Formats: sequence, C-alpha cells, structure tokens
Amino acid sequence: MFEDGDASWWAQFGCTLTPSGHIKQHQWQTMVLGTATPLILTVALVALGSGAPLTGRVRGNVSEPVPVVLWHGMGDTCCNPLSMGYIKRQVQQQIPGVYVDSLMIGLTVANDLINGYTMNANEQVEKACHKIRKNSKLQNGYHAMGFSQGGQFLRAVAQRCPDPPMFNLVTWGGQHQGVFGLPGCPANVPTCDQSRDSTTVTCYTPDIQIWETQCEYWHDSSKPD
Repeated sequence: MFEDGDASWWAQFGCTLTPSGHIKQHQWQTMVLGTATPLILTVALVALGSGAPLTGRVRGNVSEPVPVVLWHGMGDTCCNPLSMGYIKRQVQQQIPGVYVDSLMIGLTVANDLINGYTMNANEQVEKACHKIRKNSKLQNGYHAMGFSQGGQFLRAVAQRCPDPPMFNLVTWGGQHQGVFGLPGCPANVPTCDQSRDSTTVTCYTPDIQIWETQCEYWHDSSKPD
C-alpha cells in the first residue's frame, strides 16, 4: 500500500491511487509492461555490458552480441507474449542481432508453468545448466536476466555451472535471502502470526521441501536451522 504523498510520483506513470492507497491492477500492469519495462531494461543492459565483453563470436568480419539468457518467475512461463515474450522482444530491439534464450523447464509451456511450483529447485537448476551447456549459441558465454525466483535460480547456475561462463547477472525481485510473511498481513495480528507459523511448520517439513518449490526458499529468521 502506498501513502497519499506518493500519488504525484505514481501519476508520472499514469497511475492513480485508490482511497485505500493501492494502484489499480490494470494500471499497474500497463506501467510495468509499458513505461517501466524499457527503463529497467536499459539499466539492465548497461549493467550487463560493464566488466564483460559486449560481443561474443565473430563470423567473418562481424561480431555478434553476447547472448542473453532469461529465466521467468513463479506463475509465469518462458514464452508468455505479455511477460517474458515481451521482455525478449525488448532485449532484441535494444541489441540488434542478439540471441535470447528464455529458459523453459520441461517439454512444454504447461510443464514449465507447473514445474515452477512443483519441481525441486535443485533439479530445475540442473536442467537449466544442461540446457545452457547443450546450446551451441551459448558456448562462448552469456549474460543472464532473472525475474523473481528465476533470478535466484540463475544465481545458482552461476555458482554451480561455470562452463559456459555467465558474464553478468541482473535480477529483479529475486528472493536471495528467502521469503517470509504474507502480503498485506502485518506483524502482531493473531491470524497473520498463526498463518506464518503454520507456513513455517509446513515448509520446513522435508517431504514438502522435496517438491514444493516456494517452500525451499521460505526463510523464518527466528529458526536459523
């Protein structure tokens, strides 16, 4: 929820706050996929180009841009034209001739969606590493962009799978320290506290963590073990 004083700031993106301090859902989607996306992509592409080669393979006298690997977040897929498909097109427009691989975990887009909830994170990372190693267009190295849990999974790829090399990684909303709590559910509210405690008990059960992806990065800081 946003304060009244934030209204003028959000107005520059074409958004208005409701009396309760929220942004209308359709305005939020328009802002994210319209105004903000080219801006954050520009920042990301500048970051990707720092400290690493901007070009990869050379064919004849023409240098090809370093490829880019994308990994989507929970509830999304590799190829949704309104989300990752849009991001892919934006990257290709900003870097003419670049090869972009939006990772699909599974044999189909439907598999990719379901696996984002029900496949062990370590297995997902292993499959991503395999795909990247087998992709001839990535063999000289690549940049990576991850969204939500795709960001933290790409971090694992960088740590566990150094060949081919990942030159730069940019993430948005990656849960690098885990997640804890429920949206719109503040502390010291009995029902919220009970919900968090219940989620901790459930997610810290080994048989659940084997397959429930989000439980693998649920992090109750009061239980460091």
